[in-house]
Amino acid sequence: MEPWSATTLLFVFGGGIAGAAFGALWGVILCALIVLVGCVIVMSGGSDFILLQVGLGPVFGPHVGGFGAGLAAAAYAAGIKKNHPGGAAKDILSPLVDTSWDVLFVGGVYALVAHAFLQLEAKIPIINQTDMLACNLLILGLIVRFICFREGIFGSSESIKNNGLLGTADYSISWAGWQSPWGRLIVLAIGWGALSVGLCSVIKPVLDPLAAAGTISGAGAFVVPLIIGWAIAILNLICLQCATGSVQKVPIWHCQAILAALAFLLTGSPVVGVIAAVLGAILQEFCARLFWNHGSTHIDPPATAICFGTLILNLLFKPEFLNLAQYFQ
Repeated sequence: MEPWSATTLLFVFGGGIAGAAFGALWGVILCALIVLVGCVIVMSGGSDFILLQVGLGPVFGPHVGGFGAGLAAAAYAAGIKKNHPGGAAKDILSPLVDTSWDVLFVGGVYALVAHAFLQLEAKIPIINQTDMLACNLLILGLIVRFICFREGIFGSSESIKNNGLLGTADYSISWAGWQSPWGRLIVLAIGWGALSVGLCSVIKPVLDPLAAAGTISGAGAFVVPLIIGWAIAILNLICLQCATGSVQKVPIWHCQAILAALAFLLTGSPVVGVIAAVLGAILQEFCARLFWNHGSTHIDPPATAICFGTLILNLLFKPEFLNLAQYFQ
């Protein structure tokens, strides 16, 4: 799709409005479902359009209508309009369809800004070695936090003073506190990393010959094994969206899934993939404590860790940088 065509911009704006109406979590669940369908189409020898242009692209990618628009609309509804159904911008479960037209409109405008920003990111060295969709969510999310709540990068100064910058108040202010204790987090990450690498290792050999024969695109052959674990992990969050109490405490592992898959794709080593998942889990918890715990808005810890984790893996293992992958061939 031509990024600046009137049709593309219409799709972006409409997807942002839809994402705001769904609410952020429902939006990303729907995004993951589209991504999974796109993966199946590519694995069947079909086009990568649904995967790359709809699920991960301008139509309903996580940086636009598929997550980011819902986050921005929630911040506006809670911080400025004062009509958020749950009363707090961190409530990303509540649909915003029953707020006001301007909340939905903000979702559409945000999607357009995020789409434009992505085109800029792609031209900036080093920044374009991050996961740019995740980088988009982080940078624009911090801007939205300042606009709607006049809070800095790390959130409320009062909360930081009372609890310490990396404090959790015994996990009472933690993001996903049920998986935050270090021992639990690391053991879970080993399992998630092994699962994601396993998926990647069986899908990649199927797609590589199809790409070599020209049946599918090279981009599709790379992205499907990279993203399929992420999509499955996001669909797991249906329980978080729909359930209550202890039933909500499902694993949140899409960060570990995509970082493990990327490390495996760059090095060919399952061990490196699992290590990347463990380090990704630690990075995710650090990002949660740094950007989420004290803030009034949702700066997504998995997306933030994916942003920085992807940058680190690319700089370490790509041939044009440190090229450490050569030691695993």
